[in-house]
Amino acid sequence: MAGRRRFGGSGDGLTAWPGYVDALSTLLMVIIFVLLVFVLAQAFLSVVLSHRNAALDRLNHQLASLSDMLSMEQAHNTELRVALDQANTALKTAATARDTLAAQLAQANQNSQTEQATIGKQAANLADLAQQVRALTALRDQLQKQAAEAMAKTVTEAQARAAAEQTAAMEKQLGESARAKLALLSQQLDELHAQLAMVQKALDISETEAKAKDVQIANLGSRLNAALAAKVQELERYRSDFFGELRKVLANRPGISIVGDRFIFQSQVLFATGSAALSPEGTDQIDKLAATLKQISAKIPPNIPWILRVDGHADRQPVVGGPWGSNWELSAGRAITVVKQLIAAGIPPNRLAATGFGDTQPLDPANTPEAYAKNRRIEFRLTDR
Repeated sequence: MAGRRRFGGSGDGLTAWPGYVDALSTLLMVIIFVLLVFVLAQAFLSVVLSHRNAALDRLNHQLASLSDMLSMEQAHNTELRVALDQANTALKTAATARDTLAAQLAQANQNSQTEQATIGKQAANLADLAQQVRALTALRDQLQKQAAEAMAKTVTEAQARAAAEQTAAMEKQLGESARAKLALLSQQLDELHAQLAMVQKALDISETEAKAKDVQIANLGSRLNAALAAKVQELERYRSDFFGELRKVLANRPGISIVGDRFIFQSQVLFATGSAALSPEGTDQIDKLAATLKQISAKIPPNIPWILRVDGHADRQPVVGGPWGSNWELSAGRAITVVKQLIAAGIPPNRLAATGFGDTQPLDPANTPEAYAKNRRIEFRLTDR
C-alpha cells in the first residue's frame, strides 16, 4: 500500500488499511481514464466532423454546380429539341420541294424531247432551204454573166466614138486653161516681188534700229556693271566694318573664328549636343552679334540689298533619338533658332536668311572627334540678295 495509518492506541502494534480506499482510488483512476478517453474521443470526433463538414460543403458546392450544369443542359436540350423540330419541319419542306422539282424535271425532260424532235424537223427544212438558195444563186450568177456579155457587145462601138470626141475637147480645154494659169502665175509673181521689196526695206530699218538698241544696251550694261561694282565695293566696305566690329566684340573667345567672308561659331558655343535650343551663353553671343549688326546696318544705305545669311552645319555622325530625323533637319533647325533670336534682338526679318547644309560641307573630312566638333558650326555671311 502507498501508506498505512495506525488505528487504536492500545499499543498492540497492529495496523489496518481500509479496503474501500483502494476501491475508491481504483474507481477514481477508472473515471479519470474514461474522462480522458471521452475527451480524446470528443476531440477526434470534432476533427472528423470538421472534415466531414468541409467535405459536405464541397459536396454541396459541387451539387450546386451540377444543378446549374443540369439546368443548362436541360435548357440546351430544350433548344436542341426545338432546333430538331425546326430541322424536321425544314426537312419535310425540302422533301416536298424535292418532289415538286422532280416532277418539274420530268415535265422539262418530256418538253425537251418534244422540242428536240421539233428542232430536228426544222433543221431538215433549213437544209432543204439552203440547197434551194444555192441553186437560185448559181442561176442568178449565170444570168448576170450572160447579160454582161450582151451589153459589152452593144456598147463597144459607141464607146470608141465617144472617146475620140472627148479627147479632142479635152485638148482644146487644156490649152485655154494652161494660158489662163500662166497669166495668173505671172501676176502672182509680180505681187511677190513687190512684197519681197517691202520686206527687205523693213528688214533694213529693223537692222538699223537693232544696231542702235544694241549700242543702248551696251551702254546700259556698262552703266549697270559699274553701278553693281560700286554697290559691291560699298557692301564690301560695310562687310569689312561688320567683321571688324565683330572682331572687337568677340575677340579671343574660344569656339569663334573668321574664315574668309564667314564668321564661324562652333555649335558647342551656342547649343547643347543634339539640341537646337540656344544655351544661355549662346543667347548672349547672338544678342551681342545683333547689337553689332544694328550699329553697322544703321550706316548702310537703304538701297543696298544686304542680307545676313545664317548657315547651319552638322557632322556626319547619324542623329540618334530626339525630334530630328537627320543631320539636315538638325542643322536647319539650329539656323532657324539663331534667326529667330536675331529677330527678337531687333534685326528686321527681311534682312535674314536661314539655311541648313547638314553634313555636306565639312571643314575637316576626318572621322575623329576633333573633326566632328569642328564641322558642327553656325556660319554668318553678310551678302546681297
